[in-house]
Amino acid sequence: MQLSVIIVNYNVKHFLEQCLCSVQKAIEHMQAEIIVVDNNSTDNSLSYLQPKFPAVKFIANKENTGFAKGCNQGLAIATGAYVLFLNPDTVVPEDCFQKCISFFELQPLAGAVGVKMLDGSGKFLKESKRAFPSPFTSLYKLFGLSKLFPRSKSFSRYHLGHLDENQINEIDVLAGAFMMIKKEVLDKVGSFDETFFMYGEDVDLSYRIQKAGYKNFYFPETQILHFKGESTRKGSMNYVRMFYNAMRLFVRKHYTGTRAGFFNFLIYTAIWIRAGLSAIGHFISRIGLPLLDAALILLSFLIMKWVWGTWIRPETEFEERLVRIAFPAYTLFFLLTAYYAGLYDRWYKRKELINSMLVATIILLAGYALLPEHLRFSRGILLFGSMLAFVFISLFRWILISTGVLQRQKEKEEGGTTMIAATAAEYGVVTELIKQAGLKEKILGRIAVTDDDKNATGSLSNLISLSGSIPFKELIFCQGKMSFSTIINTLPQLPVGITAMFHASGSQSIVGSDSKDSSGESVSNENGFNLSSPYNQRLKRLIDIVVSIAGLLTFPLHLFIVKKPISFFSNCFSVLAASKTWVGYATDEKHLPQLRPGIVGCNGTKLLTPSSFPVESLKMVDYWYARDYEPSGDIKIIWKMYRHLGG
Repeated sequence: MQLSVIIVNYNVKHFLEQCLCSVQKAIEHMQAEIIVVDNNSTDNSLSYLQPKFPAVKFIANKENTGFAKGCNQGLAIATGAYVLFLNPDTVVPEDCFQKCISFFELQPLAGAVGVKMLDGSGKFLKESKRAFPSPFTSLYKLFGLSKLFPRSKSFSRYHLGHLDENQINEIDVLAGAFMMIKKEVLDKVGSFDETFFMYGEDVDLSYRIQKAGYKNFYFPETQILHFKGESTRKGSMNYVRMFYNAMRLFVRKHYTGTRAGFFNFLIYTAIWIRAGLSAIGHFISRIGLPLLDAALILLSFLIMKWVWGTWIRPETEFEERLVRIAFPAYTLFFLLTAYYAGLYDRWYKRKELINSMLVATIILLAGYALLPEHLRFSRGILLFGSMLAFVFISLFRWILISTGVLQRQKEKEEGGTTMIAATAAEYGVVTELIKQAGLKEKILGRIAVTDDDKNATGSLSNLISLSGSIPFKELIFCQGKMSFSTIINTLPQLPVGITAMFHASGSQSIVGSDSKDSSGESVSNENGFNLSSPYNQRLKRLIDIVVSIAGLLTFPLHLFIVKKPISFFSNCFSVLAASKTWVGYATDEKHLPQLRPGIVGCNGTKLLTPSSFPVESLKMVDYWYARDYEPSGDIKIIWKMYRHLGG
């Protein structure tokens, strides 16, 4: 066997699907095997991928054992003369493996080879070439000097910024996303150290390869896509802890004396700084954001009250007691309305900010008009205060985006701004997939992948001029007639402002990622679930809360109607505490949008009781419920099952 490709997967099945399609193309004329180790994924990876890739050897773990141990499991059954450790969120060109092996044959002392990596937007990933960590390289990186002087041999040594990204060079550290190593070298130096759960294991193995007398090479004559954001959440506390813990383990294992002590001091300093920044960012993005918004909204109303009373209507006297009650009440009402309009979804979207603020202002003014005359004081303060709040919150969001606390979601224009680079047949497949996914994009046209195709809007060869005449913002590359190699080489040439997505022939998904620091996006028929919509999730939660509060306020009434009324009383508290939902799935299917345990099933029956329906039928009911979810459906089921809500 010439080559063994080992991939460790955890919950990225659609990215792995594209990866396996590209790997299969790359080994077509080789004696090679593909081994996938699944670390107990909860996204249905194995049942989705195994039927599609019967030639791939799958290993199913019962728990997430980590990257290093997963790689070692694959290595234990590998039979190739060369072993490639490859990330699941990568796409490789057809000639990648052959080029790497040919380079090995020309370099007898080469122990391991890494390649040039691009992110999902075609930008070079500096992680493609690195030096071993040292106290000073870590210090320069920690205090941002490597970013200020990206080409400096000293300050940017961590990513070897002084080396040309397009030239072959001997380097220290290879990226674990793509490490091709001679099997005989692994037999001599050992495999990954399983002490490293995630991060650092590639540094450790690269170090041991060098210590054994072999060389690690950066080989940019072939390049791959590494979406990266899929396996890295850089803003999370978990990332900070795992990354710097890996650095600490490496230092303890390979460095001694004063050097190790100084290095550990820097590492712990970095941990505290990064952990502190991460904690602040996490608090703001998840908990503190509504509180800070409330302060800005309240400040806006108070400023407008002062402006109104000083410059516009100085003769008006505002009752302080009324103002002290009204402004906080208006602020709370404003926030609740904005929340249900989408202001606090996971991703920041400018459109959602505008929509939520507009809806909140209209509803606030409408509610104000219904108040008795003696409780009103100024419609103008509310209107202009809302406008000022929009300005303050917009500025605040800009600061959070600029500092990386919040991430901006790619905003697509209504009506669609997508072009598809494909043959006519491939174009039909992708448009049908987009339709099944429930996306409401309007496809603007097809870009031909060959110059002799005259039935398309344009061709790849005139992509720049085409982007100037047609206002598309996204381009879907279809592999088939067009090779993976062509797609990867074309990506860096995309005009500014156009993002890329990728679809391999025979796959049932489309994937992409805007940058190395943000989570990628996948499109499949699983996207077509109404229940996945943040808007519907909020309404479902609102129904749960309203029903629970109504049940508690009218509790004595239910003693005579609801079966098991004490359990019903307990269920109201459980739903309010967000540990249960009134209407849940009838089965425990994991591939559907996540729901809390239900009190009653979406099939209109009590849960935890024997059902006369086959399990497959219940699974289909769950699928329909998630796909076609309507909030009114929950209300109907709750009304129908009212007597059994104590179940």
